Amino acid sequence: MKKNTQSSRRHFLKQGAVLGASLYAAPMILRAETLGLNGRVGPNGRINMGFIGMGGMMGAHMGIVHHPDVQPLYVCDVKPDKLAAAKQKMSAWNFKDVVATPDYEDVINDPAVDAVFIVTPDHWHAAIAIAAMRAGKDVYVEKPMTLTIEEGKAMVAAEARYGTILQVGSQQRSSNAFRKAAEIVRNGWIGQIKEVYASLGGFPPAVLGAEEPIPVGFNYDKWLGPTPYEPYTAARVQGSYSGGWRRFWEYGSRKNGDWGAHHFDITQWALGRDDSGPVKFTPKGYNGEKYASYEYDDGVRVIRDHPNRKGHMIRFIGTEGEVCVSRAEKIESTPADLVSRPLSPSDVQLYRSVDHKRNWLDGIHSRKKTICPATIGHRTATICQLAGIAERLNRPIQWDPVAEQIVGDADAQRWQDRPRRAGYELPA
Repeated sequence: MKKNTQSSRRHFLKQGAVLGASLYAAPMILRAETLGLNGRVGPNGRINMGFIGMGGMMGAHMGIVHHPDVQPLYVCDVKPDKLAAAKQKMSAWNFKDVVATPDYEDVINDPAVDAVFIVTPDHWHAAIAIAAMRAGKDVYVEKPMTLTIEEGKAMVAAEARYGTILQVGSQQRSSNAFRKAAEIVRNGWIGQIKEVYASLGGFPPAVLGAEEPIPVGFNYDKWLGPTPYEPYTAARVQGSYSGGWRRFWEYGSRKNGDWGAHHFDITQWALGRDDSGPVKFTPKGYNGEKYASYEYDDGVRVIRDHPNRKGHMIRFIGTEGEVCVSRAEKIESTPADLVSRPLSPSDVQLYRSVDHKRNWLDGIHSRKKTICPATIGHRTATICQLAGIAERLNRPIQWDPVAEQIVGDADAQRWQDRPRRAGYELPA
C-alpha cells in the first residue's frame, strides 16, 4: 500500500513538472483582468496585439512583434492579398496561430486583445481607434491622427474618457536630432523665431480613370467606409508610398497630411504650441503668394517648400542664429556649437524617447502618457487639415486655436467635418 502511494506521488510530481515546463515554454495569452489588473496589462505582462491595415506602411511596423512583451493575435485587411501576405509573414516569424480576418470588428470585439495597431488610410483612423478605445484597447494610430478636425476632437475625448494609452505615429519626436533642434529653439539659443521652412514636396494630381472590376474578395465598400461611394479603380486604392489614395481629398490631405504631419508636428513641438496652433493659413497662389504658409499669433510664419532650406527637411530661422534638421539624425546650427551644447538644469528639457514604438509599449505597462498622445496628434492633424482646406478653397483661412473654430467663413467652417455614409457613423 505504501509503495503504491509513493508511486502515485512520484507520478503526480512528474506530471506536474512536465505541465509546468509546457506552460513556461508556451506564450501566456492572458487578459489583464485575469491577473486582477482592472483590464490593463501589468508591468511584466504580455501585450496581446491586433494589427489593422496591412499595406506597405505596416511593413515598417510589424517588427514590433519581436519585442519580448508582444504577442500578435490578429492581422486584418479588406484586401485579401495583403491579408494573406501578412499571415504568411507572421507564420514565418513562428507566430502560426495569428488569426487573419478582413473585419476589424473581429479584432476590436475580442476581449483577449489588449492593444491595436492602426495603419489604414486616414479616413478610417478615427472610427477604428474610437471603437478600440471604447472596447478597452490601447492604440497606436498612424499619422495624421484623423481626416477631419471634428474627428480629432472626438479622439481626444475618447482618450480621456477611457484612459487609453495612445501613440500617434509621429516618430520624428523619438529622434535625437529632431528633439535637439526643438530644444535649441525652445531655449531661445537662436533668439526669437521669425520663420520656419518645411519640405513637403508634391503628389501628382488624382487621376479619375474609367471604372474597373473590383478584385475578387476585396470588400471595396468597406474600404471606402464613411467616404462617398466612387467607382472602383486600382489607382484609388493603391498604397500611399506612390501617392495612391493619399492623392484624393476624400481620404487624406495630400502632402499636408503626408510629410506635413511630420514636419508641422516638430514645428509645434519646437515652438511650444502642442496645446494650441496657428491663426492664419494662406494657400500658394493667393494674391501672388509663391508658397503656402501658416502663421501664429506672434507672427512666426511656417513656409512650405521654400527652396532655401539648406538641404534640410526643416529650417528654423531666429534673430540670433538658426538650426536645420532632417532624418538620419542630420542637424546643423549657426552658431555651430549649439548642436553639441549640453542642456543645463534650468533649460527646457523635452520628453525624451529614442524608440517610438517602445515608448508606446512602455506606456501600456506604466499607464503613463506617450510622447505623442491624442491631444498632441489632434493639434498637428488640425494644421494639416486647415492647410488642406485653404488649398482647396484657394483663399486664406482664419483659425481660433482656443475655440477650435474657423473664423468668419461659414463655407470653410463646414469642412471641419465631413458627411459620413450611412452605416459608417463615428462611434459615440
